Amino acid sequence: MTEDLLEVKDLEVSFGTEDGTVRAVRGVSFGLRAGEVLGVVGESGCGKSVTASAIMGLLPRNASLAGSIKLAGSELVGAEAKDLRELRGNRVSMIFQDPMTSLSPVYPVGWQLAEAYCAHHDAHTRVGWAEAVDALARVGIPEPRRRAKQYPHEFSGGMRQRAMIAMAIINDPELIIADEPTTALDVTVQAQILETLTGISADTGASIMLITHDLGVVAGVADRVQVMYGGTLVESAAVRDLFAEPRMPYTAGLLGSVPHPEQVGRPLVPIPGSPPSPLRLPPGCSFGPRCPLAQDRCTEAEPELVEIDIDHWVRCLRWSELEPAALAEGEERPGE
Repeated sequence: MTEDLLEVKDLEVSFGTEDGTVRAVRGVSFGLRAGEVLGVVGESGCGKSVTASAIMGLLPRNASLAGSIKLAGSELVGAEAKDLRELRGNRVSMIFQDPMTSLSPVYPVGWQLAEAYCAHHDAHTRVGWAEAVDALARVGIPEPRRRAKQYPHEFSGGMRQRAMIAMAIINDPELIIADEPTTALDVTVQAQILETLTGISADTGASIMLITHDLGVVAGVADRVQVMYGGTLVESAAVRDLFAEPRMPYTAGLLGSVPHPEQVGRPLVPIPGSPPSPLRLPPGCSFGPRCPLAQDRCTEAEPELVEIDIDHWVRCLRWSELEPAALAEGEERPGE
């Protein structure tokens, strides 16, 4: 077992608002090994993107940050702004959800990539331009020399996302954080983008933190997956283990709501209710109000995240009683 490249421990992120304190991330701890692809899934508002922003040091001014974030042993929480600027785009890169809002419309794509390279290297603009063309070629953009001179609006959606990946890899980072990189792309382009990402990870040894709501994406490319709900981790395991034997009712609900060839002709089973407001979290287990297995004891205190098998962690008091098939069909459990 290799040492973790990224180590997050007891991460807390909150925002002060007129209505009160929003606890966006609560006690999140995880590690990411070199060359590993970690999938992070959960409903909107569960804290996925806020966790990524905390790692990148891109939280807004009204955010309060506590806990520890270490990259190759170096603490990032409390680091000087200068150190974080040297880190971002260099050792750690981020691919944002919407490339049209991340790329400037008034500069050629190649110029923007060259700027990202020169910002971290004492290099002439000509060298940066050559690196930009090479990065575009690495992500599969045809005619990269010509395309580098074009503007973002001249690229298709898939090509703009490839350009964002090129910008993320131009400095050979150790960690790439991809926040919903395939949103709004058709299935064929999604597959190409994911193949590009995983190919780069295999070639360079970069770790990838892939944030998505698409369980199919996770199943296809991730080595390990962690599920977030209500601002915290509720389950973490190797992809094969989590899909075969989910031990958190929320995870089983997510899997049960995804179309599957074996369920043709049967209705999908949605998770009832809505995610909790981070302003007013329910007592005890945050999933309790929506959970078909909930008991009175589930409201007494939030369960601890416990290791139930090798590298399989669950935050649930009744994980050993969970039978995914029965849960998906909405059967009542003995003792309820």
